[in-house]
Amino acid sequence: MPEQESAGREPFGSRLGAAMASRGPLCVGIDPHPGLLSAWGLNDDAEGLRTFSRTVLHAVGSLAAAIKPQVALYERHGSAGMAVLEELLAAATETGVLTIADAKRGDIGSTMAAYADAWLRDGSPLAADSVTLSPYLGFESLRPALDLAAETGRGVFVLALTSNPEGASVQHVGGADSVARRIVEAAAAENTRYAGDLGSVGLVVGATVGSALASLDLDLAAVRGPILAPGLGAQGATPADLRATFGAAYPQVLGTSSRDILSAGPDPVRLRAAAARTLDGLCG
Repeated sequence: MPEQESAGREPFGSRLGAAMASRGPLCVGIDPHPGLLSAWGLNDDAEGLRTFSRTVLHAVGSLAAAIKPQVALYERHGSAGMAVLEELLAAATETGVLTIADAKRGDIGSTMAAYADAWLRDGSPLAADSVTLSPYLGFESLRPALDLAAETGRGVFVLALTSNPEGASVQHVGGADSVARRIVEAAAAENTRYAGDLGSVGLVVGATVGSALASLDLDLAAVRGPILAPGLGAQGATPADLRATFGAAYPQVLGTSSRDILSAGPDPVRLRAAAARTLDGLCG
């Protein structure tokens, strides 16, 4: 049965689909690497993190369908850094841009339930519109997050086919019945609980995976969920590459760019212009 709306909030997939239709399929990664902070003339501390985060949000928040803060780069600053992340998530909600907490959480039992509680529960200071998850303790180990996301109208993006060289040693194993294929099929099954064109269980598939989708015979269009595709720009992928790689599933693709846009800072005008150029390429 399709999942009902929770607490007046539309399901994440419906909200993301509407944002992609009205703004275009761009996600801007907010990745405050030490080198970028330095290039922006900021200190590698919580205050530098705060200035960086606010500047990016204010520059691109009205252009992007979503922003994706890289949780590790806040976590490395301890409690002060996590406080900045909480501020960013709250400010993004006020700005009207969806958030994807790039936390890549994955565990079992009560620990997974606690991760779900942190990132997907109404009232949590870290609650985001969606969170990235790692399924490599078994897709079903993610059940607490899958169910809580459905209950609260939030979403998840499950790692499926990443573009790092090491990923193939796990994700490609099994050939026609690969690990990646099982994850894709499990996500498709989860999305049957959602009405509408786009479910709330998305996948992370690298923009630079090239022919792997074809060689592993992965049908991403059948997932009926959003596809988070990091790797635009600095990692070498172009909007044309995304169209060629994802084919029939391209309308589901949320193209993600981080360093290519962030390197235009700290000038907000240049940041916005860089985001607009990437968006134009994705929509062209």
